[in-house]
Parts: sequence; structure tokens; C-alpha cells
Amino acid sequence: MSQHAHGLTPKSRKRLGSAATSIIMIALTLLCSIPLWYIVINTFKTIADMNTNPLGLPKEWTLDNYIKAFKTVPILRSLWNTAIVTFFGVAIQVIVGALAAYGMILRKSRFTAAIGAILMIAFVVPAQSTLIPLYRMEANLHLVNTFAGLILIYLGGAVFCYFLIVGYMRSLPFELIEAARIDGAGPLRIFWNIVMPLIKPILTTVIVFQTMGTWNDFMNANIFISSSELRTIVLQVYNAVGQFSTDWPSFMTITVLALLPVFIFFIFCQKWIVSGLIAGSVKG
Repeated sequence: MSQHAHGLTPKSRKRLGSAATSIIMIALTLLCSIPLWYIVINTFKTIADMNTNPLGLPKEWTLDNYIKAFKTVPILRSLWNTAIVTFFGVAIQVIVGALAAYGMILRKSRFTAAIGAILMIAFVVPAQSTLIPLYRMEANLHLVNTFAGLILIYLGGAVFCYFLIVGYMRSLPFELIEAARIDGAGPLRIFWNIVMPLIKPILTTVIVFQTMGTWNDFMNANIFISSSELRTIVLQVYNAVGQFSTDWPSFMTITVLALLPVFIFFIFCQKWIVSGLIAGSVKG
């Protein structure tokens, strides 16, 4: 008799393990999707329908909550405000982080090593501990309650960009940089024409992560923005808690409208996120 006659073969065990893993992952996915389903499905219900059937399909589908949200809350203006802050904030973060990483790699010395140590310390300092001095500095410069002031606050994310990019840059073929130097190319030309295309995978990953973090940021926007005309979409969701305290379908509608752009952005960029992380792990 075969040694596997009274038991499973290795191939069967592998299939069984794979099936069990799939079942567990599907179950966890369904469990995690319940809150999202709860929020989205109730935006198409009336208050009475939600109270009697919170997780089921609507008895009568309605778009009244979305119409009400656009009529009572400046959704489009808040989305535009968030887009401006996110675009310029992330662009500056990535450029500064990439330039810092380029400088560290290009010229290794005790000075750059010291700067790297300082950046490491800055990276581990809790952001909450710096809010009061940052607020006082921006108040003295009259930057509180301005887009410029909020974008400057987000510039601190350049440290995170630096740490992700510098590890990737260490694996670049520096023969190309040396060849460009011999041909007379300056540091900035080498950076834009040679280095930037080579680090495109990790740049894409960093841009996606920083975009999602900046778009969804509440703490900094709540502290440094006080004018209703400058509110970001997350602040509008926070403000809607009081405005629609008894109208949960309307509140959930505003929440969905706030999440929808960044959700679409994440789905669209998902393949670049995965390719960037894989490329970074292989090169690292």
C-alpha cells in the first residue's frame, strides 16, 4: 500500500490549506466590509427605512439625501479646497524629500550623516507635540487660516518621503550619474533627467500614500483652518455631525461624498502601489 493511502497526499494538503486560507480571507473581507456597506446603503434610504432595516436593501431607492447634501453643504467648494491643499502639499513633500535623498546619496560625508540623524529624530517625534509651537510660529507670520499655512504644515511629510526614497536611491546604477558628470551635466540636470525617471516606481507609491494621508487629514486642518470658506471636506464631515445629528442618512451621504474621490484615486493607482512596493523590496 502507498504511504499516503491512509492520509492526505502533500498535494491534497496544499490544496486544502489554500482553500482554508481563501475561506478565512473571504470571511475577514466580508466582516471588514460591513461598516462600508452600512454607510453606503443607508444613503439611499429615508430615516424611517434606516431605523427599521439598517443593513438591508432600501424599500424604495432614493437620491434625496444626495440632493439635500449638495443643497445644504458646500460640498464642491470643500472638495476643491481639499484638492488644492492636497496637490500642492504632496507635490512639495515629494520634491523636497526626493531632493534631500538625492543630496544624501550624492555626497556622503559626516555632515550629511548628521543631517540624516537629525531627520531620523524628527521622524520619531510625535506630531502632536509640535502643534503648539507650529501654531505660534504660523500666527506670528499671519499664516493661520490660510491654504499656504496648511500646506507648510504638510511639508513635514517630506521627512517620510525622504526615508522611503533614500533607500531606493541607494540601489541606483551610479555609473549613469558619473557618465553624466563627465559629459558636463550639472547636479539638477542629473536629478531631473536621470534620477527621477529611475525612481518613478517608489515616487508613485509615495505620492499615493501622501495623497491619501493629506486628503483625509483632520487634525491639522481642524487646528489651522477656522474659516468656513476654507474648510476641507473632512472638516465638512465633522461639521455635519452637529448639523445632521438626527438625520443619519444625510450625514452618511456627506461621508460617502468625502470618501469617494480618494477611494477612486486609490483604486486607479493600486497597480502602481503594488509595483512600487515590489520594486522597492527587490532593490532594497
